Amino acid sequence: MVQGVFHYFEKNGFFVASRLADKLGMRATNVRLFFVYITFVTVGLGFGLYLTLAFLLKLKDMIRTKRSSVFDL
Repeated sequence: MVQGVFHYFEKNGFFVASRLADKLGMRATNVRLFFVYITFVTVGLGFGLYLTLAFLLKLKDMIRTKRSSVFDL
């Protein structure tokens, strides 16, 4: 059963870039490079979003501090 699944994915899944390139009229290497570049961009955007949210939360904590009494102003 496992060999059957591996055979199915080997037969149908490994030529995605070449099939897409044939359909778009491009070279397969350009399609593969696009996939690599878009992977790096999406990872970078996620990390940048994480850092931005962490900065905003830290800024919120600095602005809104709990004051125990009126004399702490």
